[in-house]
Amino acid sequence: MKKKVIIDVDTGIDDAMALSYAVHSPDLEVCGVTTTFGNISVEEATRNTLQVLELVKAGDIPVYQGASKPLVRELKEKAKLFHGENGLGNIELPLPSGAPQAMSAAAYIVSATEAHPHEITLVTVGSMTNLALAIMAAPQIVSLVKRVVVMGGAVTVPGNRTPVAEANICADPEAASFVFQSGIPLTLVGLDVTMQTLLTREHLQQWRERDTKVSRFFADMCEVYMDAYAKVGNVRGCGLHDPLAVGVVIDPTFVKAVPMHVQVDTSGSASDARTIGDRRENPAFPPNIDVCLEVDHERFVRHFLEFVM
Repeated sequence: MKKKVIIDVDTGIDDAMALSYAVHSPDLEVCGVTTTFGNISVEEATRNTLQVLELVKAGDIPVYQGASKPLVRELKEKAKLFHGENGLGNIELPLPSGAPQAMSAAAYIVSATEAHPHEITLVTVGSMTNLALAIMAAPQIVSLVKRVVVMGGAVTVPGNRTPVAEANICADPEAASFVFQSGIPLTLVGLDVTMQTLLTREHLQQWRERDTKVSRFFADMCEVYMDAYAKVGNVRGCGLHDPLAVGVVIDPTFVKAVPMHVQVDTSGSASDARTIGDRRENPAFPPNIDVCLEVDHERFVRHFLEFVM
């Protein structure tokens, strides 16, 4: 039986890869896609999501537009260096023929979860604002969601938005903090593991050799992503951040996760948005999150390449 998922995105480059991976996976049923701000504005994320789904022949999957700004903070600037002005590496796609649904993202999360209790896995790969709003509106979904798999955080490694904080958590630290404390079942797929899952320029060349509309688009888009990685961190390739979160739903054995108490720093100080895991032998509080600390990166990358398009 296929696993039912909702994917919550701020569709930039790795979100686009995650969407295509999920759509093509024989193990997943993508019930809907919700959009939020982060890499780009929520309006741009919604447009990009519709465009990518139509490109990969999955335009029938409903898209629900969500939060346009953080719960309490000002909206941060877009991640143009990594994702380009349009979020897709400045590679243009035709304007979507479809449109987002009338229902908001948070309302859809509540509705779908109540309609399919203990069946829906929510994969969040952008800000966590939509999920926070959904829990605030309907606290009962905490016990109805099968699991939430979060691409976010950096518990044991440096951040990528600040020295200690990861970009998705930085987008809305208060939303992440609220969700982490809500009691909802969580798996954290952070930079601890995603930076070990590299897509390389050799992979892009293989995509170009396929010479399809989809493969050319993904190769051109990821070239921009890799250029940014090389410029900022001297990385030979790009991290498969959002696709790994999808991969963990498909096959949890791609990673090894450790139960841990994690909280989000919302102090506004130098450590703002840091995901602080209590790794002591006798932690002060019981675990609230399964934190991924190891990944079988070669097996995951092979699987991703098999099903991404």
